[in-house]
Amino acid sequence: MTGTAIVMMIIAMVTVWGGLIAAIVNLARHPEVAETEPEAPPVEL
Repeated sequence: MTGTAIVMMIIAMVTVWGGLIAAIVNLARHPEVAETEPEAPPVEL
């Protein structure tokens, strides 16, 4: 492989893996709430 090919491969790998890591971190910080999940009933005392 030429040096140019290796550099382009590294850039592509960083882009893909970086996007995956960013998506996982984003979901961990802001979890999605499904629309079909029932809400907890109010607690009556």
